[in-house]
Amino acid sequence: MTTTHETRGATAAEALERAAGRLLELQDAAGWWKGELETNVTMEAEDLLLRQFLGIADDEVTRLTGNWIRSKQREDGTWGNFHGAPADPSTTLEAYVALRLAGDPPDAAHMRLAAEFVRESGGLERARVFTKMWLALFGLWSWDDLPAMPPELIFLPPWAPLNIYDFACWARQTVAALTVTWAYRPVRELPVTVDELRAGGPPLTRFPVTDPWARGFLLLDRVLHLYERRPVAALRRRALARMESWIVERQEADGSWGGIQPPWVWSLIALNLCGRGLDDPVVAKGLAGLDAFTVVEGDVRRLEACQSPVWDTALALIALRDAGLPDDDPAIERAAAWLLGEEVRQRGDWAVRRPRLATGGWAFEFANDWYPDIDDTAEVVLALRRARQTDELEAAVRRGVRWTLGMASRNGAWGAFDADNCRELVRRLPFCDFGEVIDPPSSDVTAHVVEMLAGEGMQDHPLLRSGVEFLLREQEPDGSWFGRWGANHVYGTGAAVPALVAAGLEPDHRAIRRAVRWLESVQNDDGGFGEDLRSYRDPAWRGRGASTASQTAWALLALHAAGETGPVVQRAVDWLVRTQLDDGGWDEPWYTGTGFPGDFYINYHLYRLVFPVSALGRIVRGGGR
Repeated sequence: MTTTHETRGATAAEALERAAGRLLELQDAAGWWKGELETNVTMEAEDLLLRQFLGIADDEVTRLTGNWIRSKQREDGTWGNFHGAPADPSTTLEAYVALRLAGDPPDAAHMRLAAEFVRESGGLERARVFTKMWLALFGLWSWDDLPAMPPELIFLPPWAPLNIYDFACWARQTVAALTVTWAYRPVRELPVTVDELRAGGPPLTRFPVTDPWARGFLLLDRVLHLYERRPVAALRRRALARMESWIVERQEADGSWGGIQPPWVWSLIALNLCGRGLDDPVVAKGLAGLDAFTVVEGDVRRLEACQSPVWDTALALIALRDAGLPDDDPAIERAAAWLLGEEVRQRGDWAVRRPRLATGGWAFEFANDWYPDIDDTAEVVLALRRARQTDELEAAVRRGVRWTLGMASRNGAWGAFDADNCRELVRRLPFCDFGEVIDPPSSDVTAHVVEMLAGEGMQDHPLLRSGVEFLLREQEPDGSWFGRWGANHVYGTGAAVPALVAAGLEPDHRAIRRAVRWLESVQNDDGGFGEDLRSYRDPAWRGRGASTASQTAWALLALHAAGETGPVVQRAVDWLVRTQLDDGGWDEPWYTGTGFPGDFYINYHLYRLVFPVSALGRIVRGGGR
């Protein structure tokens, strides 16, 4: 049944038409969509430090980047990790150092405020390990006071605890490069000092000394530091050679490593330390690739930590079909053709755990063939099934489904990039104090896979049933689901409910009713939905936050799948219609994407459009996936 919502002289159908039109305008001629991924100023600060380390600092680049970093400083002199975030000491410290490189004097008012906050937070001494590694490159922190990261790690076999493949793919590539950097422990010139950031206190301790694992790893760290005084020369040479080859092999076609900033910049540093100059093809390709991740607007310059064209294109295709575009519309056909061309047919690190599994699937970025991911593959399959069916499409979808089934973990659920990447011990390592370092199955990824498999008519498949059981087990006592890759319980619930209904649960199932009641309980007074990223650390923030277009759409997707049509839905639709911009989109400065829960977040600039188009499309047209 088609439902018409009217508000302030506009209807949901009219809002949908405007939003879909805006989405069509943003499609590239090649068929893809890509919204900017906005993160925090550590990306720009570390870019300036990288250029200083490599000896390629450029006055104009530094000036434009400094302008961006200054533009994100708050009135109290601090920087946070997302819009409206609490001040972050390490982020503020990195931004301060970058602005010193940009020529800002320490006695400037904005710099004094930043330095005071850093000192009041414990000073440079209490910065996270990752920040101290950047400082150590320039002698601002001693390598001897950092956790040991020997490159001999490469010799541990995949079955051994703490081997390189125990790390999630994003951490794996970063750790590989950091072990090379650790072996050389370079100190290069920095034209500024930051002694004013020191507070004189003790370094930050991650775990209490009473923690037996902490004591064990501290003892291991001391042993490794002793080994570093006189490493076995032949073994160290072999380890460095193996690590260098491992890193070089994993460079992507666009010059990146994993299509993300952390392994990219540290791989360039590591290869430079291995003796590869700026004219080395691998290094030159890596540096040139960074330009494609750089956004210059007017008098500012910023970097994307990652790019999401495959993800964005799949979501946009689904949204436009929800909005009523036919499968033979040129925009749909171009998007489907481009997605087919992005299928990954290369064996990547996932094959270490699944050596007999055939290739298939899709990555997140333009180029990340070493790391296709399960979440993208599920959404691409859902998208391609909404396009006009061809033999080529059918074959690619079958390969993607087969690969996804093969990537299930032992508990019958799915992580993002690897199977059974669950060794909790890795999280206890002394240098792992920033961001998630393993990739266990999550509710949101599993929900997308369950929905995809249901769309393939596989409701009776054992792995679909195990995915459903996992989701039912993972439902929180309040009725919501945790969102690993999106903020947060609104995202998880917006993924889980449509998946469970697609898998065969009736809307009156207890789990669905509990989810609906939770959504009803967290709807904002203005009719929208929002959830602050602080919910990852503080449960009191679950479902609480300023209303956003993307999160309101996630709630509507769940409510629609649950068969809801009452006042909660009406008020949420009204909010979307009422807050729509003249260009058909929505304003959304809040971050609703997640990189590392509790540490690193993303503002996906296309989320504010694709998800409202899907939600309004399904409600106005009375359909679903």
